[in-house]
Amino acid sequence: MTVVRRRHDPAARGFASDNQAGVHPEVLRALALANEGHQSAYGDDVYTDAMEEVFRAVFGPQARVWPVFNGTGANVVALRAMCAPWEAVVCAESAHVHTDEGGAPEVTGGLKLLTVAAPDGKLTPDLIDRRAHGFGDPHRAQPKVVTISNATELGTVYTPRETAAVCAHAHRLGLRVHLDGARLANAAAALDVPLRALTTDAGVDALSFGGTKSGLMYGEAVVVLNPGAAGGLEYVRKTAMQLGSKLRFLSVQFEALLGGDLWLRNARRANAMAARLARAVREIPGVRVRSPVQANAVFAVLPAAVADRLRDRFAFYTWDESTGEVRWMCSFDTTEADVDAFAAAVAEEMAAGRRP
Repeated sequence: MTVVRRRHDPAARGFASDNQAGVHPEVLRALALANEGHQSAYGDDVYTDAMEEVFRAVFGPQARVWPVFNGTGANVVALRAMCAPWEAVVCAESAHVHTDEGGAPEVTGGLKLLTVAAPDGKLTPDLIDRRAHGFGDPHRAQPKVVTISNATELGTVYTPRETAAVCAHAHRLGLRVHLDGARLANAAAALDVPLRALTTDAGVDALSFGGTKSGLMYGEAVVVLNPGAAGGLEYVRKTAMQLGSKLRFLSVQFEALLGGDLWLRNARRANAMAARLARAVREIPGVRVRSPVQANAVFAVLPAAVADRLRDRFAFYTWDESTGEVRWMCSFDTTEADVDAFAAAVAEEMAAGRRP
């Protein structure tokens, strides 16, 4: 029998990404429960049936869901199903589909992205109008979808009213609305509203719902809320190589996450730890928290040399080399002790940097 030994320090914590956290114990138990015996492959199983019922309970009876492997796959599959080959997607310059998908929307999806500067990461009707024009002009890719992220890459959160305004304006222009919800749970927890308040009730046509950042082992989901807004998902998912054979293991994780309040507990914990971290580092001379913390991200500015020394002790990313801005992410398993230890390390390194 092959014996696998632990190859990392389970006490180690970082603030680089909520993707770096482990799997929530309730999700692991669900995976073990689904593991015994045989079930039909490719989604024809009882766990995928149960997952679909859970999504309909959360987002409304019209919701249809297609689990996929990862966030890039979810966004590309959703946007491909919402666009014809000659159509384009309006997004913020900071949107994940533009900055962090390695060109997958263009390379794999064949999608044209029409980007617009959005200082706080959020699109508005006026900003949409800067790119949503040229309708009927065969020399220009035709705008068809507006995609927004909630929470955004800059840590900001769309309220239900702001989301509804974007959706109403886009629909008046004949456009569809996609929501990148990799951290939708964090946005809903921050606003203390149900998930459907930021999606179905606001007029969103389809979304990519995040699981990995919320405590799943792997997996995201494409959720169509307006049946007429996206076609051929079952075929697009397959051709995009996002259809899992043993789909029951992806599906049962979402049942564990959304079937009760696990998504909310995890998001509240991550958000609360980010708020605690922001409060702590604001008290440290020389550290500037760039903006109010709305979800589970803290953006701060500190000297590059200090950031480099801190990274020898805790993982995190520099967000903007030119300004010294860094991003600290909190996860569902971040503890108060983790935050306090990191804040103490920031204070130590800042003090060391001030000594002659």
